[in-house]
Amino acid sequence: MKLLIVESPGKIKKLQDILGAEWRVAASCGHVRDLPNQGYGLEPPDYTLRYTETRPDVLKKLAALAREAEEVFLASDPDREGEAISWHLKDALGLTAYKRVTYTAITSQDVRAGLDSPRDIDMNLVHAQEARRALDRLCGYKVSGPLGRAVREEKMSAGRVQSPAVRIVVERERAIRSFVSTTHYGVELLFEVVENISAGWKAVWLPREGWLDEDQEYFLDQAAAGKIAALRVLDILSCEEKESRTSPPAPFTTSSLQQAASNALKFKPKKTMELAQKLYEAGHITYMRTDSPNLSESAIAEIRAYCDAQGWPLPAKPRTWKSKAGAQEAHEAIRPTHIEVDKVTLEEGKEDFIRDAAALYNLIRLRTLASQLADAVFDVRVARLSGDVDGKQAVFEAKGRTLREPGWKVVMAKDASLADAEESEPDNAVPDLRAGCQATAVQSKVKTKKTKPASRFSEASLIREMEKRGIGRPATYAAIMENIASRAYVKEEKGFLVPTPRGEKLVDALVGTFGFLDLDFTSHMEERLDDVAGGKVSYVECVGEFYSQLMDELGRFVQAHAAPCPACGDREQFRHIRSKEKGWNFWGCKACGATFADDNGRPGPRREKGATELTDFLCEKCGKPLQHLTGTRKDGSGQYDFFACSDKECGAKYDNVDGKPVAHEAPALSEHKCKKCGKPLIPRPTRNGGVWFGCSGFPTCKVRYWGKEDGAPDYDNPPKH
Repeated sequence: MKLLIVESPGKIKKLQDILGAEWRVAASCGHVRDLPNQGYGLEPPDYTLRYTETRPDVLKKLAALAREAEEVFLASDPDREGEAISWHLKDALGLTAYKRVTYTAITSQDVRAGLDSPRDIDMNLVHAQEARRALDRLCGYKVSGPLGRAVREEKMSAGRVQSPAVRIVVERERAIRSFVSTTHYGVELLFEVVENISAGWKAVWLPREGWLDEDQEYFLDQAAAGKIAALRVLDILSCEEKESRTSPPAPFTTSSLQQAASNALKFKPKKTMELAQKLYEAGHITYMRTDSPNLSESAIAEIRAYCDAQGWPLPAKPRTWKSKAGAQEAHEAIRPTHIEVDKVTLEEGKEDFIRDAAALYNLIRLRTLASQLADAVFDVRVARLSGDVDGKQAVFEAKGRTLREPGWKVVMAKDASLADAEESEPDNAVPDLRAGCQATAVQSKVKTKKTKPASRFSEASLIREMEKRGIGRPATYAAIMENIASRAYVKEEKGFLVPTPRGEKLVDALVGTFGFLDLDFTSHMEERLDDVAGGKVSYVECVGEFYSQLMDELGRFVQAHAAPCPACGDREQFRHIRSKEKGWNFWGCKACGATFADDNGRPGPRREKGATELTDFLCEKCGKPLQHLTGTRKDGSGQYDFFACSDKECGAKYDNVDGKPVAHEAPALSEHKCKKCGKPLIPRPTRNGGVWFGCSGFPTCKVRYWGKEDGAPDYDNPPKH
């Protein structure tokens, strides 16, 4: 038996069908080890990551299968994360012999090709993934605590990539708020209206040609615009015809797929990636995490052959695209594995999920087909006209185009992902005019315009902005969108992202102090991670640079924002300790041990040594505040943790249940009596499963009796005091 270990259980059935009975396919269910929840999990100078097992049951099962297998193949996903998962599996399972295999599509051909080309684990890719994990851990764990204390909000978190994303949204919102609109004017003339046949053709005035000063952007004189609109007879200066070509968009990368699905199908990035994952696991599309817009040579050949069979126009040479700077081109763009399949259906899932997966597949397929077709060709006609206004020439332009050869538009008339990035040409039936002649306008309009601020970001446009700035990578975009929304740094209003006061507070606290909020710095760190993956920079060098800078910045941040301990002046170890669940609200210094009452979010009077902080919980018996008492019993028998009334005369006590006081239940009295005072005895369990008896007259009577096997008190033994 040969064992193939993949990441997702969703791939098992498809792969098992491909490989046959001599193979066993099992899944790691993602990462089997991770950094500990408590502590950083790494320390200088070597920053070695300390891992804990997150799926011991999975590892146990895989270890048993590995012992039975003749060969073990590690087939986690073909990216840095997948490489790290394979390394963790090798290390945790103690594999001395293994084969690392990758494929970008779950088809018989691709999987077999991957199995025929095994290799060792690429430790540079593993170190790059570890470096990203280390940077994110350091940023989140080191900065979040001081950040929360500085802005006086609980559970405030900083993120190496998520915080810059919030900054982009905040800065756009503030630009919108501060924007001052300018009212300006334009003129449009309408020519040759033929009733019930033609709406005529239009010409637009060009104020930049002689009517605006060099430093002037808009025409602000409404009266002058009215005079220009009064023109009726205009001289034809020129009329030119030319050809315009529009190339098809590139095949989908992870980012452009998320944008197109958002615009065309109204899917959130997280949903798009979930659907794409299922399509990939079912063998319908290639690997969905990529920033390469290019297809493999074999795929291009198949696509061109299919298009040719349909009679669709093809360019002379296959199309390729220039990747953005820093793109990781380990695998091709997202495409169907079988281009001839026009509709797909997932075998499992809810009806709406299956329907949405089919819609996403259709989007991917049409984009893939269009990418290899010929340009769309337009006939464009541009006419220039002019008229005299008080001795000054007003120049107009009439521009229109007609589709001559549809090219790629035979399969995709409009690509939703380009909806706000491609300027549409006017639909304007400009006639063949002759220079030197005149044209008569039949109508005119002064167009009052107002400048508008840049629009808010949608999730799709924010992803595009992050990609343009080099922030994050394909596998992280959906998670970033999810994080900044779930942590209430941004909210969605009518499909657009709006920063919350909490998000603005986050940005204001971090900008100017921490380098990871600088957008250029964030892009630079992505490049450094790429250098680690390429073996140009070591893991220690990459993480060490970031750590040194972060610690310097953190020190300045703490000095600027943290309150000093009134007793010793320490800022770093002086904390505001609060918990709604446990009723804590005071200031404490680990450096000198002093504690202080809280005074509206700032340290108040010093608490006397031994004094216990009053909680917000009130005594059910007398209504006074309760104290939370914890510590070690004097006899060393264990820890105590309970609530007690601050009024000693009241003396009420409460059990601590999940950080809240709960009244003691009345003890069950037995039928047995105390030999000393005659009061009923109370049975108590012992640690070894037995029983002992205490007097209900405690603390006045402190007699105790051991329990006998029949459950009765042993009166013959001396009482225990």
